[in-house]
Amino acid sequence: MPPDTYLSAILAVHRARAAADRRDLDDLVARAQRAPATRPFAPPLSAPAGDPLAVIAEVKRRSPSKGVIDADLDPGRAAADYEAGGAACVSVLTDIEHFGGSPADLGAARAACSLPVLRKDFTVCAADVCDARLMGADAVLLIVAALSDDELLGLRTLAEELSLDAVVEVHDQAELGRALDAGADIVGVNQRDLTTFAVDRDRALALAAHIPPEVVAVAESGIDGPDDAFRLADAGYQAVLVGESLVRAADRRAAVRALTGHRVGVRRRAHEVTG
Repeated sequence: MPPDTYLSAILAVHRARAAADRRDLDDLVARAQRAPATRPFAPPLSAPAGDPLAVIAEVKRRSPSKGVIDADLDPGRAAADYEAGGAACVSVLTDIEHFGGSPADLGAARAACSLPVLRKDFTVCAADVCDARLMGADAVLLIVAALSDDELLGLRTLAEELSLDAVVEVHDQAELGRALDAGADIVGVNQRDLTTFAVDRDRALALAAHIPPEVVAVAESGIDGPDDAFRLADAGYQAVLVGESLVRAADRRAAVRALTGHRVGVRRRAHEVTG
C-alpha cells in the first residue's frame, strides 16, 4: 500500500462498512446500556506528579507499516503478562483487515486480566461506539483526523452516555484544540503520522505544554523502551501507550516493568513555557 494512502484506505473500509450497516441504532444503544459494568479507564492513568508512569500495554498482531509483529499472539496471555508487569490498562487492536485484530482478541484479553481495556480501532459512527461497549471494552478511541467536529462531539457524548471513557487522539495543535472543544478529558498524542505512518518523536514533546493539566495526557507510538518513555514522562505525560516493543519483548512482564520505573514530571501550561 503506498504510504500516502494509509489513513484514507483504512477509513474507506470502515465508512463503507458503516454505510452498509442496517442494524437498528436505538436497539444497539439500548443493548449497550444494559451491558455489564465497565472498568473505569481514566483513574489508573490520572497519576499525580511524582507517581510512576502509567503504561497502556497493547495487544497488536500486525500493522500496515511493520507487517506481522506476532502472528501467533495469544491476547489473553499477553494481557495477563502486562498486568503482572504493572500495566495500568490494556489496548487491543480490533481492526481485522489492516491490523489482524478482532473483537475476540479484546474479549480474550479482558477475560484474562482485571485491567480496563481500550478498543483500539477506527471509530467512525455511533454503531462502532455501541459495538465497543457490547464487546466488553471500557474505553473507545476517537481519532480527530478521521472525524468531523460534529462526529467527534457526538461520538464522545455517546461514549459518555454508555459509561465508556474516550481516548481522543491528536497529531498537532489544531487537532488538540478540536479535541478540547469536544470535551476530551483523555488526550492521546500519536507520534505516528497516519497519512505516511512515519514516526516523529518530537511531536508529543511539542504538544505537551498545550495540554491542560486537568486533561490526562497519553503519548502514543514510537516508544521503543524506557529511554523514550522517560523522555515523555519528563515532558509531563502521565501515560504512554506501547505496542510493538512489548509484543516483541522476550519477557513482556519485565518490559512493562521497565517502562513504569520513572517518576512523572509536572506538565506546564503553554503560557508558562513561552512566557
